[in-house]
Amino acid sequence: MSQCKLPKTALLRKGREFDRVYRQGTRWHDKGFSLIFCPNELGFNRIGISIHRKLKGAVKRNRIKRVIRESFRLERTAYPDCADIVFAVRPDFSLKSPAEITSAVAKLET
Repeated sequence: MSQCKLPKTALLRKGREFDRVYRQGTRWHDKGFSLIFCPNELGFNRIGISIHRKLKGAVKRNRIKRVIRESFRLERTAYPDCADIVFAVRPDFSLKSPAEITSAVAKLET
């Protein structure tokens, strides 16, 4: 049952954590988003979500964040292991479900 939860320890929450990933991270790009990740020594991966303000409407931005977190919660194996990950969303983002996001992330690795 614990694997079905997304504890706060699995999220990047501080600005300095985001800054470290942006400075030292490896970038993978796809249409509408980028995945920036940097290895950590915690033994598990953490995710942070960054959405461009040009994507108008707080409701829309919050919905995208919820869908990305759900994708991460359900399929952590699709994301890089033992890394701090920033999921940067651009204004042309069009994925609507956790399954679509997971398949797009898995496609980036190949």
